[in-house]
Parts: sequence; structure tokens; C-alpha cells
Amino acid sequence: MTEAHDIRHRYFEEGKSITGISRETGRDRKTIRMYIEKEDWNEAQSDSRPEAEFPKLVPYKGDIDAWLTEDKKAKRKQRHTARRVYDRLVEKYPAEFNCSYRTVAGYVAKSKREIYGKSAGYLPLEHTPGETQGDFGDAEFYEDGRLCQGKYLNLSFPWSNQGYLQLFKGENQECLFEGLIAIFEHIGGVPPEIWFDNTRTIVSKVMKGGGRTLTEDFLRFKEHYRFKAVFCNLEAGHEKGNVEGKVGYHRRNMLVPVPRFANLTEFNRELLKKCDEDGEREHYRKNDTIAALYVGDRAALLALPKAPLDVSKYVTVKTNGYGRFYLNNGLHEYSVSPRHADCRVLIRLTAGEVLPLDKDHRVIVRHPRLYGDYKQQSMEWLPYLTQLSRSPNALKYTGIYPMLPGSIKEYLERCNRSDRGKVLRLIATLTGESGFEKALETVGQALKYPVTDVDSLLNLHHRLYDRVFELPPLRLSESIPRLTRVTPDLAAYDACLEKAGVPRC
Repeated sequence: MTEAHDIRHRYFEEGKSITGISRETGRDRKTIRMYIEKEDWNEAQSDSRPEAEFPKLVPYKGDIDAWLTEDKKAKRKQRHTARRVYDRLVEKYPAEFNCSYRTVAGYVAKSKREIYGKSAGYLPLEHTPGETQGDFGDAEFYEDGRLCQGKYLNLSFPWSNQGYLQLFKGENQECLFEGLIAIFEHIGGVPPEIWFDNTRTIVSKVMKGGGRTLTEDFLRFKEHYRFKAVFCNLEAGHEKGNVEGKVGYHRRNMLVPVPRFANLTEFNRELLKKCDEDGEREHYRKNDTIAALYVGDRAALLALPKAPLDVSKYVTVKTNGYGRFYLNNGLHEYSVSPRHADCRVLIRLTAGEVLPLDKDHRVIVRHPRLYGDYKQQSMEWLPYLTQLSRSPNALKYTGIYPMLPGSIKEYLERCNRSDRGKVLRLIATLTGESGFEKALETVGQALKYPVTDVDSLLNLHHRLYDRVFELPPLRLSESIPRLTRVTPDLAAYDACLEKAGVPRC
């Protein structure tokens, strides 16, 4: 009515032509003429007659609904047609079934509209079992003592209000896919329908009229797991209100106080277990527990695919003269090795790791993936130390020497020429066994002593970091005699000392 009023006002009050109004509003000339010439503005009344209830099918509706509901787990081309439903009813009830194919087809069409929804463009009035909603939230956490500005993926089931979350250091495509896969595998199936925002990780373009162009990787992911992806209207996150509330609930109840842990992967496994336990509480509206209602959601899950899907991203980079490369617009620097300097290297990116690969697709080194729009560096020293140990006399003339930490350079300066190769090999060995940080700390502690030999460096490392097992006290058997405390009389010793000419003190 607002549009009709605006068109009639432009024509009758402002005196504009139909062509001019069409140009200004973008509406078709026939539509504008219809509003201008319309005289009867009575509102058309909808047909209030109830839909046919198919009374002859009442004894068989349970079977039909069960077959059609089970179809949600099957591929689209392997679902029941009205003809197949009719044939199965004839086979199952050969004596008493007397309904026509037209009657069956009418009921099947009506039931399919109720089960699958009349249109993908409208929100369902009631949530159905198996439907899920996904969204990310913000949260901080400490991993191995280091503060991280993180994101966490939330997947909620509005029917039961069951929810799951996975914590990450960022919000990219790899985090989304790995988080969903972890939840799918934990719950033992795939939700048939998942609602998303129009995030750039999966939607490359929102077209006029509501259409969407999805990224190639997301299309591959969706087809592999066979779920239906539904998207909210732009700036309408409230359309998936259940998960919006779940984001806050998960933060308050599972991420407060700020979590501290040694390994993110292990912590994420614990989060999934906590989510299962959380389902034992009462549903906020329905008269049952979340876990009891979740049985309906689980029954609607699709089977997991037989083959796993590699959701890593692969990029080819050019390394510099030091065998290092950059990601995230040059902000994040990673090392490979001196052997891979000034060449092209294939990089595998996961949510948590950056993995340079050799020509046989074997991992060269492993880096934790860096997040944040500021300059950072991840350096794996073992390949560089190994290379240096092979040519220690050329140490100062390589491009690697300036990259070494100051404590290592100072220690090498103290070593004689013949020991430098041995020291570098030992540092490489300690790096492989305990990590570069511990090897570097050992060298730093060694600078406090005047010795620079390999054995002293190795012994110092063992003293600093090797575990010393404390043995329990031995229990003596009854056959071993107990010693009594004796207070010695030293007067005899004093007498002997005096005879030898030593004066008594």
C-alpha cells in the first residue's frame, strides 16, 4: 500500500508521467498503470475453507509421514516420489488399501511442504529436529601461558537447545570447517540443515534478489557432508536467535574465568564433553531436559561420510634468500630451511598450523599459525642449526649468522675453531629433543661459566631440564640390625696428639 500510495501521489498530485514514475521507482509501466487506474481498493479475502484432510488416508498417514521424514537423510534423487509412496502402500496393504493415486499424490505434496518447508526464502515458524544454527563469538584464553585473542564457533540445535562450541585463534575458513567437523564427529552425524550469516569465508557475493555466490571450498564442504546451507538476510542475525543467545551462554558458562591450558586441541575435546553434560539441565520452555529433547535432533542427523575431507588450504609462496616466506599481506613471517632459499614452496594451512611441504608433499617444518594484523615471526631453528654445523668455519660468512640469537653468537665466539661445529651439532640435537627455547636457555646459563666444551654444555642442559626421579625410602627387613646412636669419646685422640707434640686446643 505504501508503494501504491507513492505512485498515485506522483501521478495525481505532482503531475508526473507514467514513464517518469517508472524511471524514478524502477517499477514496470504496467504495474504503475494498474495502481493509477485501480478503483476498487477492497482487500481480497483469502479462502477460509480448510484444506482437505484426506480422510481415506488416515490409517496410512503414519507410514507416509515416516517415509518422507526418513527421506531427509537421503540424497535428493533417492527420495520418495508420490508414485513410489503409492506403490509401497499397495505392496504393504494389498487387501484393504483402496485409495487412488491422486489422493496419495495430494497428501504427499502437502506433507512435503510441511516437512521441507514451503520456501527457502522464509524462516520456519517452528524449528524442526536436526535444524542447526552456527555463529562465532569472541573470547580470550591463555595457551601455554600466552594470552590469545580468540574466536569460538558455536553450533546450536533450536529444537532441543543443545549446543556445542570449539575455540580457535581466528575466524577463517579453516577454523569454520575444522570446528564443524570436530562437532560432527563428536555427535556422530551431520545436521541436515545449518543456518549461517553471510560471512566472507563462505559467501563471496550477495546478489540482488537474495541470491548468493558461495565459495568453491564451501560448496565442496557442503556437498561432501550433504547438509543444506541456509543464510540469513543481510544484517539480520536475529533470524538465527537461538545461536545468538548460545554465543553468550557459552562464554559466560564455559569461558569464564579466562581459560588457561597447555594445548588447544585437548581443551577443545574437553569443551565437547562439557557441552554434553550441560544438556542435563531443564529446557527453558519445554517441560523436559535438553538431553531428552536432543534425542529427536540426533534421530534426524545424516550419516557421516565414509571418506574424510581435507579442509586445509594450499598456497604456493616464494621464499627469500634466508629460506623464509610471508603470509597475511607480509605481516607474518615463517621459516623453511636454508636448502629452500629463493625457491617456490607449497604451504599447507590449517586452523592451527602452517606446514611447508617438500616436492614429495612431506612436512619440512611445523609452525603454529600466527593470527593478528601486526608483524610477527615464527622461526624453526633446527634446519638452520643443522646446516651451520656442517660448515662451521664459514659461519660468519653466511646469511644465517646474523639471524642467530645474541647468546648463541657470544658462546660460539668463546669456542675455539675446532669446537664450533661440535657445539652447533649439540645445540641442534638439544633443539630437536627439547625445543629451541630450552636449548637457548641452556646456552644463556652456560655463559655464566668460564668453560665452553660440549660435555659441560650437555651436562648443564640435563641438570636444567632432565627429570630427576625421587626414589622412595627403602624399608629395612627385620633381619637387619638397627644401629644405635653412639657419642664418641675423643680424649684418646687428644692424648695421642699431645704425645706427637700437637698442643691441645
